[in-house]
Parts: sequence; structure tokens; C-alpha cells
Amino acid sequence: MSATLTSRLDSFFTLAARGTSVRTEVLAGITTFLTMSYIVLVNPSILGAAGMPVAAVAAATCFAAGFASILMGLNANTPLALAPGMGLNAYFSFTVVQQMHVPWPVALGCVMVSGVAFLLLTVTGVRQLIVAAIPPYLFAAVAGGIGLFIGFIGLKDAGLVVGSPATIVALGDLHAPGAGLALFGLLLIGALSVWNVRGAMLIGIVGTTLLGWACGMVTMKAQPYSLSALTGTVFKLDLPGVLRLKGGLLEILFVFLFVDLFDNIGTLIAVTKRAGLMDREGRIPGLSRIMITDAVATMVGSLAGTSTVTSYVESAAGVQVGGRTGLTAVVVGLLFLATMFVAPYAQLVPLAATAPALIIVGGLMLLPLGEVEWNEPMEAIPAFLTVAMIPLTFSIANGLALGIVAHAILTLVRGRAQRKDWFLFVLAVMFVGRFVWMGQA
Repeated sequence: MSATLTSRLDSFFTLAARGTSVRTEVLAGITTFLTMSYIVLVNPSILGAAGMPVAAVAAATCFAAGFASILMGLNANTPLALAPGMGLNAYFSFTVVQQMHVPWPVALGCVMVSGVAFLLLTVTGVRQLIVAAIPPYLFAAVAGGIGLFIGFIGLKDAGLVVGSPATIVALGDLHAPGAGLALFGLLLIGALSVWNVRGAMLIGIVGTTLLGWACGMVTMKAQPYSLSALTGTVFKLDLPGVLRLKGGLLEILFVFLFVDLFDNIGTLIAVTKRAGLMDREGRIPGLSRIMITDAVATMVGSLAGTSTVTSYVESAAGVQVGGRTGLTAVVVGLLFLATMFVAPYAQLVPLAATAPALIIVGGLMLLPLGEVEWNEPMEAIPAFLTVAMIPLTFSIANGLALGIVAHAILTLVRGRAQRKDWFLFVLAVMFVGRFVWMGQA
């Protein structure tokens, strides 16, 4: 790399001021990419269940992650990478499309509208009002509930958990080829993870797929390679269809907004704190730019054909090896764009190969539950309802709604209600109205 280019990069990204170098930032970007690249295979698997073309979603995933990460690096100069979010893609596919029977182009339209709303909330400052209204322990409960939700989907896809008329669910047939292949993948990813191998999930998915091919378990035929596969989802969102939605629209938009908002906040705190980028008052420099970038990324992602784009906590892996500036995110973005050239072949990956990644990702998402004071009923009861009802009702919205309503009621019963809690009670009343409406439907 020429001295002139190095000097320009140093000047633009303030590398020297943050105690890093071009070499370190590139290494950090590669590390972050390897830890989150599993999304290229997992996201098409989840959205494919909504009837979306797998090859097109794979290409859209790469494009959205590449665009968003590069924009984050250039606009906010933060080592934060983005991609379609786990949890929100499950909500998109299994709740919005399958349970609420919303066509996937209309669901993409909802993603676009939520991105616009997120942008407006950020610009007007309403975002701070929402953050202040929800107690922090419920953030942790939602994250844990989504983790169980994702893990349950993985166990179901693996054939390890099946329906049962007697016990609702039961252990699947472990002698079935798919279950055996999934168990192999789970062991492989688990072993690589405890050995701290970078890209453990991606390696595990690829290794499990290769074993499936060798055993004759993969029967799908790949479409001829072409970047035109992206056209299967690009600009397919149906905004007029969004306007035709009735009571479910507000619920869908609220979940997209809420989960994206607090997932970003949690990720930002974790990554910027580890990178030493917070100021003495605990504030995150350039927070508005980061949030605006996230909103724009979601809007562009919906145009390409994928669910909500959000910040990835795997960015901490790059920070761990020295990433301190937006150059790390730019490197991640360029690698995702390069991956588009092989993305259409994601359709060759069987469910049994991606299911283990869902199980392990779900398990890792339980970490925030340690932030809940489980010996305090004021927190434990709403948190438990949130965590339990998300997977058991197959709905993030239900768990979130019950948690907020329970918190509001217990706050009133305990006599702790304050004037500043008015927005919390507005949300609770809205959710109660939602349940009443559902009961009459």
C-alpha cells in the first residue's frame, strides 16, 4: 500500500489519534467478517420459509450488509458492522408472513416504513423518549426471549424437536438423516467455538453441508450463477399493500422499531465501551450519525429484498484485535460485497446445516438475562413473561407486550408510578387494547 494512500486513510479515519493502523484495521475487518458471515447462509434459510427466493435473498443479504457496513464506516467512523438482524428475520418470516398471512412483498414494505420511522424518530429526538420509557431489564428479557425463539426454530429445523399431540412437543427421531447431520453440525460448530476459531459458524455450516453432499442428502439443484439472482427480490416491496393492512400494521411496525432500536443500543454500548470510544460521561460520540446510518441501511435493505438491517455485536471480535475506526467496518462491507459473487449458491445449503448455527446463536443471545434481578419480583415477573411468551407463542410482539403491561401494572400496584412514566403507561394501554382486539377477532 502506497504511503500516500496510507496517509489519506490515516487522515480520514483518524487512525493515529485512536492508536491504530491500516494493517490493524484490515485485520479487524476480516475478523469481524468471519464471525458474522454465517448470516449469508442463515438469513436466506429463514426468509426462504416465507416463500422468498433463496438465491435472491442471499445476494440481497450480501448487498445490504456491504452497503450498510461501508456507510457506517464512512459516515460515523465507528468499527461497527451491520447485516440483516437475527430475531427480526425470524419475526418477519414466521410471525408476519406465516402467522399473520402478510405477503412477503408487503412485509418488505413494512420494513421500509419502519426504517423511515426510525429515521424520523432519530432526527426529531423521540428516540430518547422511547428509550427512557422502557426499563433496561426488559431490553435484556427481549434479547433472551429472541434467543430462545431462534434456538427453538433451529431445533425444529434440525428435526430434534417435533410436534406431539400428547405433550405439544417431543424429541425427534435421532436416527433420521437430517437430525444426525444437524447433530454433527452442532458438535462441529461447538468444538470450533470453544477452540476460539474465527469463523466457527461459517466453517461449521460449510463442513456440515459438504458432509450432506457426500451422504447424498442434498437434492436441490443450484440455479446457474448470475448476479441477476438479486432481481428476484430487488424493488419487490409492496408499499400500497402496507396501507391496506388493518390492525396488524401498528404491531408489526412497533416490533420492527423496538427490537431494532434496542438491539442497536445494546450493541453500541458493548462495542464502543470495549473499543474505548465512550466519553467520560458514558456517552457514545456520533450516536445520531450511527442511528441515521442504521435507519438508511434498513430502508436500502428493504429495497434489495431483506428484513431489517441492524448492528452486529460480532463487531466486538474486530475490536478485540484492535479495530478502532470506521475503516474496520469498510473492510467488512467490501468483503460482503465480494461474497455476492457466490451468494446464489446458498440454496445448496440444507436446513440441517444452518439449524445448528441458529441453535448456538440462540444460546449466545441468552447472555443479557444475567442483567435481570431475578430475586426482585418487580423485574422477575415481567421479564419471565417476556422471555417465555416469545418462543411459546411464536411471537416477539406477544412477549414484549405482556412484559410492558406487567411492568406497568406492578409499578402502579407498588406505588412507584411517576409523572415521567407517562409514555410507558401509554404503551401499556395500547397493548391491552391490542389483546382485547385479538380476543374479539
